[in-house]
Formats: sequence, structure tokens, C-alpha cells
Amino acid sequence: MRYSDALTCFQKKGIWRKACDGVMEKAAEETVKKTTDVAVKGEAALKPQFLTTKDKFHGFVDSGWQGPKGGKASDGDKVEETKATPVEEPETKKLKLDPEEGNKGGKPDGKRIRGQNKSRPHMKHTAYDEKRLCLSVIQDNRECPFGDKCHFHHSVAEYLATKPADIGESCYLYDTYGKCGYGLCCRFAMAHTTPDFKTMVNAELIKANEGRTAVRNSLDKDLQIRLRKRSVTFDKSAEYLEILSNNKDKKEQQGNDKQPPVKTVGPLTDVDVIKLRLCEKKQVCMCMCMCCGNLPFRRVCKRFGADITCGEMAMCTNLLQGQQSEWALLKRHESEDVFGVQVEGCFPDTMTRCAELINSNIDVDFVDINSGCPIDLVYKKGGGCGLMTRTKKFEQIIKGMNYVLDVPLTVKIRTGVQEKCNLAHKLITEMKKWDVSMITLHGRSKEQRYTKLADWDYINTCSKLASPVPLYGNGDILSYEDAMKARETGVSGIMIARGALIKPWIFTEIKEGRHWDISSNERLDVLRDFSNFGLEHWGSDTRGVEKTRTFMLEWLSFMCRYIPVGLLERVPQKINERPPYYLGRNYLESLMASQHVGDWVRISEMLLGPVPKNFIFLPKHKANAYK
Repeated sequence: MRYSDALTCFQKKGIWRKACDGVMEKAAEETVKKTTDVAVKGEAALKPQFLTTKDKFHGFVDSGWQGPKGGKASDGDKVEETKATPVEEPETKKLKLDPEEGNKGGKPDGKRIRGQNKSRPHMKHTAYDEKRLCLSVIQDNRECPFGDKCHFHHSVAEYLATKPADIGESCYLYDTYGKCGYGLCCRFAMAHTTPDFKTMVNAELIKANEGRTAVRNSLDKDLQIRLRKRSVTFDKSAEYLEILSNNKDKKEQQGNDKQPPVKTVGPLTDVDVIKLRLCEKKQVCMCMCMCCGNLPFRRVCKRFGADITCGEMAMCTNLLQGQQSEWALLKRHESEDVFGVQVEGCFPDTMTRCAELINSNIDVDFVDINSGCPIDLVYKKGGGCGLMTRTKKFEQIIKGMNYVLDVPLTVKIRTGVQEKCNLAHKLITEMKKWDVSMITLHGRSKEQRYTKLADWDYINTCSKLASPVPLYGNGDILSYEDAMKARETGVSGIMIARGALIKPWIFTEIKEGRHWDISSNERLDVLRDFSNFGLEHWGSDTRGVEKTRTFMLEWLSFMCRYIPVGLLERVPQKINERPPYYLGRNYLESLMASQHVGDWVRISEMLLGPVPKNFIFLPKHKANAYK
């Protein structure tokens, strides 16, 4: 029920006539508004002409779907789509069983399964391309060092007979760099392959890109071997940990730890005399907007005006073990002018060594400790939000990382662990003494995860306590109006996470101070840029295409929550408002509004071609943020 309809209803019943004078009239209006709020609680207000029902919406989307190649879907296409349709979502989480009731149909130990990510079907991207073309054939038909023991194709004809059809006629890698390193394995191979199966090159583009390093911070093979053999030395970390061990049983004098003494034995060097003080370290750029995510997504955000970018959370133990997948989270694109990495750990020794490893081997502008991660797997080990309750360990970690780093050290925290028991204000006053360079505060507790609203009044209080240390606020930013209200609290800047996933053009809106009624074609172009960046980052072969598709589908699980500005009855949309079923101004806008996984797959097929027959996808994130 909308405000105007409810008002008419009250007028007809005669209630409005009784409340026509002074205060009573105002009270009647408030009563109408309360009645209206109850009717549409948690749901975004759309113009009536766009609203529809669930059945009509899905009927319209299904009837108007064109095949991935643009033609009307034939019966064959429908069969193929049925085979590739993702599996059904798990059942709604059940309440924990009482001991008297026994364990009926639950897990053996009586515990309930928490979260969709516990039972998600997982298929490795290698399964989509079981037998690949040998690298020796791709690289100009040189002799294979493995001979008959090689498990890959050496016959181009045999490989092409099993290779899926090409997706498009132009290859982004070839058009950008003048050469595609995936050769015949590329899913756009027709763009750079001669009739005799030779890979073409564009000499002009190759010369123009000579000396260019688009992506930095890759894991060196020699370093990986040394990490796995544990032969990497951590001199600064050993020095700090030795001092920490010696002072472990000693009481602090006047509340301050003794600073590590300068060595007085041996040759005098610049390192001894001119040691970099904390105040002399490069400061974090005081910009307005920061975002996190994978590298292709961060590139999209940079195009829209994000000031600072930060990599995804990496586990310090995995980095120290030289895991390739974990080191991939540290990669930095050339467009990221202010970039930091985010690490997680729970012990001073591993975190200090990890900081020294990062400081010596990769190019970053700051290192961030993620002590705001609410995931149980991390929390139960003492990391993430668990550090907020282990202040002594937290202090040792921060001081140790500061001791070995030449770049600023920042910290991300939440309000606390329990919902109504805030800890951040106590920690912030201590962290000022521990010499952190910047603090990011998410206005929710660990228990809240992403439910309910972020507490910006508490963030305002903490920003005053943190001064002069800059504090960035985080939570519920989905429009430039939200950003302006956040800046009024006195924070030094804002960090945007889910808001950027729902609408990455939020950075443009904030910079220009306007609501952008972006069209569905423009949004599709944003997804096309992401797919190109993904093919460049993960590869243009079948494995790279399907990995790009998986990340795109994860992103679409957020992006479908966006409601175009032109359809809203009340601007702006709030991040905790659930979008109702509505039909857009064209078919593509309606398709992008679908919250069904099969429709996200359809969008991905428009950019990355049909999904494989054995394709499975189940979204990780459920819309619990709407509660």
C-alpha cells in the first residue's frame, strides 16, 4: 500500500475528518505513513507502472530470451540450456534441534549447516578442458621435452576436433598487445590464426607495448621454490621476535615497550644511523573513495573514479608457503596508482615474516591488516574479528609489522564481536599508541555480518577518538547522498565494498554529485569490460573463459539488486531495500533485474558464449543483507 492509497482509504473511513485541526492533522499523517511503512517494509519504492508479479516477470524474461548468438532460441538451444541450468539452491536453513527432539534428518552431530558456501557444488576449471594442446605445439611447434609420456595433444587436427567453437571474431589480447599467448587454445583463435594454423602477430602493437609491464607483483618461480624449501631468511623479523621473546616475561615500564636498541657492534652503516621513523614513512593518500575486489573488478572501479584500491584478503600462512593462488591476490595493475594488499593472520611471528616478505618482493603503497573478517573459519583460529578480543597479540602483530615495513600499515576493524557490545572505541585509542597509519571501521559487529544498518553515529564517535589518525568509514554506501552524509560525520574518507558490487559507477556519482540513470546497454558495456579484463587476467582459453564467467556470475548476484533511477518513486535506493519484481524499460533491463541464477548465466552467454554441458554454478551470497 502506498502513501496516496492509504491516505484515500483513511479519508473514506472518516478518520481524516476527525484529525483536521492543528496537531491532530499532523498525527493523522504520521499514522498514515506508519501504516504505509509496515505494508512495504524492506522493499524499495518503485513507480506503479513498472511493478509486476513473480510469474509475470519470469514469463516475460523467458519468452523474450534470444539465443547467445542473437537469434531466437530454437528447441535445440532450449535443450542445451536445460542441461547447463545451475543446480537447485539448498533448502532454507533449519533451526537448531532441541536435544529432546533428537536428530531427525540433520547432520550426525545435530548441528545445522550454516551458509550456502558450506554445500556449494565445486567444479575445477580444468574439468572444462580435459585434454589441452601441448605447450610445445603452441610455441611454434618445438620438440616436446616429455616425448611419448606427454598427456596433451600434439596433433592440431585432433585438438581442433574436440575444441569448443570460438566465441567471437576478435581477440582482446591480440587487439591490445599484438599477440595472443594462447595461440590455437584461445577461444577467439580465428582472429589471429592463419589457414595453416600459424599464430599471427601485430609487429606495430608489439613494439608499442615493448617494455610495458601491465601487471606487477607476480610470484617469482625462484622465490616460490625457496619459500617451499623454507630457505628464505627474515632478518628483521628474527630481530623483532628475539626482542619480543626477551621482553616476554618483563613488565612494561610506564606502559611503554622498550624500543629495539641500535646495534653498536660491527661496521656502522646507513641502516643503523638513518633508520626510517614511523612519521617519515609515506602516508596513505587522503582520498575519498576506496574499494576492494579482484583485479579485473578493480580496473572497472578505477575507470569510474575510485581513488584507492586494495586487493582481496590473503592468508599470511599461504603466502609464506608460496601458494600461487594466494599470491595472485597481491597482483597490481598499472592503472592502480594507490594500491594496497590485505593480509590476515593471528600470530606475531607469521604476520611479521609475511610483512617482511611483502616489503622485500612486491610493490605496494600500504599493507592492511584485516581484523574485521567475520567468517567463522578465520574467527575460530583467532584471526579476523578474533584479533579484536586478543589485544596483546594484536599489539605485537602491529608493532612487529611496523618494524619490518617501509610503507604505512593500516587496520580494518568492525564495531565489535557481539551486536550490542562495541569494542572499537577502546581499540582505537590503543592503536594510536601502536602507530597505525590509518583505520577503517565497518559499522557492524561480527555477529551482524551484513544484516541491519551500519551504525554511523558510532563511526562518528570513533573518528573523533582516532584523530589525528585518519579513519575511513564503511557500510551501506550506495549513492552520493549516502557518501555525503557519511562525510558529514567527520571521517577522513569512505570505503565502498557491496555498494561498488551493486553499482560500480557509484564512484562517478560521488565525484560528480548526481544520480546516474545508467542504461542497460551501458551496464552491459561495463560487464563487457570486465569480461575483457578477466580474459586478460585469467586467460582466453577455455579455462580462463570459464573462470571469468564464474567471477562474473558472482558479481551479477550483487548487480541484480540495482534498481534504475528512472524507475524509482523515491530516490535514492537504499542498500537494505529489497527490489520488488518489476519490468524494465526494455528487455535487457528486465533481464538484468532477475535474481534467478539461470538468467545470470544467460547474460554471461551474451559475452562469453554458451556454457559447457557440465557447467554448474550456485551463488555464494544469499540476500541476507535485506533482513
